[in-house]
Amino acid sequence: MNSVLKTSISLLALAALLTAAPAAAQDVYGGRRDMVLVTPEGDILDYIPADGSVRVGRDRQGRRIYVDSWGNLIATAMPAGRYFSRYETPDFRRDRYRPVEGFPETSPDYFPPAPDEYGDLTTGSVPAYRAPGAIDRSDLPDLPGDGYPGEGDPRDGYGADDMASLPDASMQPDFVPGPQLPAAAPLGKRTVAEVTALQVFLDREGFSPGVIDGKKGSNVTKAIEAWQAATGERLDPNDTEAVLERLHLNGGMPFTTYQITAADAAGPYVASIPDDYAHKAALPALSYTSTLEMLAERFHMDEQYLKEINPGVDFSIPGTIIKVTNVGEAKKGKVARILADKGRKQLLAYDEAGNLVAAYPASIGSADTPSPSGTVTVERIAFNPNYTYNPKINFQQGSNDKILTLQPGPNGPVGTVWIALSKPTYGIHGTPEPSKIGKTQSHGCIRMTNWDATELAKMTAPGVTVEFVD
Repeated sequence: MNSVLKTSISLLALAALLTAAPAAAQDVYGGRRDMVLVTPEGDILDYIPADGSVRVGRDRQGRRIYVDSWGNLIATAMPAGRYFSRYETPDFRRDRYRPVEGFPETSPDYFPPAPDEYGDLTTGSVPAYRAPGAIDRSDLPDLPGDGYPGEGDPRDGYGADDMASLPDASMQPDFVPGPQLPAAAPLGKRTVAEVTALQVFLDREGFSPGVIDGKKGSNVTKAIEAWQAATGERLDPNDTEAVLERLHLNGGMPFTTYQITAADAAGPYVASIPDDYAHKAALPALSYTSTLEMLAERFHMDEQYLKEINPGVDFSIPGTIIKVTNVGEAKKGKVARILADKGRKQLLAYDEAGNLVAAYPASIGSADTPSPSGTVTVERIAFNPNYTYNPKINFQQGSNDKILTLQPGPNGPVGTVWIALSKPTYGIHGTPEPSKIGKTQSHGCIRMTNWDATELAKMTAPGVTVEFVD
């Protein structure tokens, strides 16, 4: 039982295990979903013992135990909440990206505009993605803070108002809507794990909910609506069993484990990312600032959420096994047309036949720096680009009055990808702040999470049309 992969036993597997145990054991265990079987090494049992190969008893502490024919301990029954919390006190203060009243979204210091048309863009390599393996279907684990967040609860991140994914056309007579997508059913009271399962399913399907954080919100609603439009099916986000069944068919359970490697811990990393562009330009690369930040992006997660489901873990130590979301492989295909819906704050991607194949939350322009209107085309695509700051063309940042070249990196102004459009200075790109995507505005460009922008870029080519709608 030295397996790196740790899973909880499915209901069917548990039934099979208890069939091999005496009837009294079945009565004691009772089929409770809040119990898991933990191995002596601290893992959750990840296989089904053969019939007749296990016996059930109690240890000196009165806990239910399972032993094999030779008397070796196989597993101990333990409350799931105790195992996943590891006796730590849950901290519900997950969202460090909570909106701030009066935040200057249009300030040039908040997020830089795109590189100029003749800026120095170089193409490097995108950090390798390691897809976690699939695991068997089972009950969702209890997670820290895994209750039923109510309206205005900090665990909801942005409150109940964030569920409104579309502008109300009746209240905005000048509003010209984009495509009308099938409305999603309202997401009711769901646990953090249940919302995470829904987010992982949508992410795997290519209909991104943005950063995976276990919170319901507009990005989840928009992703469901786009998925329904693409498939012609109806998705009930409150039917967790149905969501788990769909997960079983497209890659396994939403949670898996990952062992931090020496390469992960080595980086390279930078201590911090300065605000001043001159200081940014002095850095050899605008890399991740920690293993935690890197792993959060690799598994499409909010950093604080990743910390919460791994309480007390030092992410800088190689060999450490952590719980992560099982996001699977990136979407593949060929995109022929992109629609940037300003009202929905969502980017929709279509193939040559006009079928909707992917959708991503995006920050598209603002009132002061609106994005273009009409149709443009993709000019070029750069992975891991550097960024040229030109105060005469872009804006005045601090006291910097000279042209500066900022080196590539995921914490650069345009993240890991720059998709240049035929309208000068505009493009589709990544961001160093993924948890703000779809919830804030940009400086006219289409800003996405690094992983979504990378996925789209690999399905896109020069000449693809990009249509902006209101």
